[in-house]
Amino acid sequence: MAYDEFLADRIRTILREKQILADEKKMMGGLSFMVDNKMCVGIVQDNLMARIDPDIYDYALTKKGCKEMDFTGRTMKGFVFVEPEGIDMDKDLEYWIKLCIDYNPKAKSSKNKKT
Repeated sequence: MAYDEFLADRIRTILREKQILADEKKMMGGLSFMVDNKMCVGIVQDNLMARIDPDIYDYALTKKGCKEMDFTGRTMKGFVFVEPEGIDMDKDLEYWIKLCIDYNPKAKSSKNKKT
């Protein structure tokens, strides 16, 4: 399952403009941008995967193109998918990335498993 390379370039540009250092990791058949070793924003196929503050989760679901992230078959509060029509305009993509960046300092990082 490939991810949208053009969307990846758009995200890179916005992160660079905001001077946000992000590491890229291919995961879940898509691409994740890690900020401070935490999943911040990503791409699954042609959808934006946004990690946002759970306190604004219900409000976010009212935005154009936004839907619950059900990648594993169950929803994850604080994670949403935004379909292409919700991020077609640069200002809309910037809106979602800002939400992700704003939440990142409060987000918990996943613990590395010891081998």
